[in-house]
Amino acid sequence: MIHPTALIDPEARLADDVEVGPFTVIGPDVEIGAGSRIGPHVVIKGPTVLGARTRIFQFASVGEDCQDKKYAGEPTRLVMGDDNVIREGATLHRGTVQDRGETLIGSRNLFMAYVHVGHDCVIGNDCIFANQVTLAGHVSMGDFVIIGGLSAIHQFCRFGDHAMAGGGSIITKDTPAYVMINGNPAQAHGLNLVGLKRRGFSKEAIRALSEAYKLVYRQGLTTEQALAQIRARFSLPETERFAASIEASTRGIIR
Repeated sequence: MIHPTALIDPEARLADDVEVGPFTVIGPDVEIGAGSRIGPHVVIKGPTVLGARTRIFQFASVGEDCQDKKYAGEPTRLVMGDDNVIREGATLHRGTVQDRGETLIGSRNLFMAYVHVGHDCVIGNDCIFANQVTLAGHVSMGDFVIIGGLSAIHQFCRFGDHAMAGGGSIITKDTPAYVMINGNPAQAHGLNLVGLKRRGFSKEAIRALSEAYKLVYRQGLTTEQALAQIRARFSLPETERFAASIEASTRGIIR
C-alpha cells in the first residue's frame, strides 16, 4: 500500500488502507482519511487534514506554506473534506494568522491540473476548477461552483452557490449565487440555467430566479431597490439565497 521509496514522517497519521506512491513525501501533522490514494511525487505538508477517499495525482503540492510575505512560519492549517480529487501539479496552500488561520475545503471537489488555491480560501462542496484556475488568498466559494480553465480570481472575491465562470475570466468582484460570468474583465451573462436544470431545480424556482436576476441586472434599480423588490415578490429559498449572496458582497458584484 505504501511504496518503499515514499518518505512518511512518523508523526503523520494515515488510515490503515491509504495508498502512497513512489517518491511521495508526507510530513508531520498530516492526517489522511480512509480509502485515500496518494500518487507518486506528491508533497503533503502539515498541519493538514485530508478526509476519506482523497485522490491526489502526481506532482501535486498540498498544505505547503503560503506565498503571503507576511507569513512567518505560524502553524496554520489546510482542512479538506471527503472525496476530493486533486490532479497533476495542483498547489493548495495553508492559511495565515491574519485571517482564519486555515484554508478550508469541503467535499467532492475536483481540482484539475495546475489549479492553485491560495491561503485562507474557503471552498464549499461539489465545485469544479478546470485546468490552471488560480484562486488568490481569502477567496470564498459556495457549493456547486464551476470555474473555467485559465481563470484568475482576485483576493477576497466571493462566489455564491451554483455560480459559473467561463474559461479565461479575470474576476475582481463578487459573483452572486446562480449567476454565469465570463470575460476580461468578467461580466454577468445571465443565470447558470443549464446547471440549475441538471441539478433538479424546479421550474418555479428557475422562473423566480430569472425574474430576480432581471430586477438586479436589467431594470436600472439600485441594489437596495432590487433586493427589496425581490423579497416583496418572492418567498422561495432560492431567491432568498440569491439576494443574500448579493448582500454579503464586500467588493461589489460583477455587472
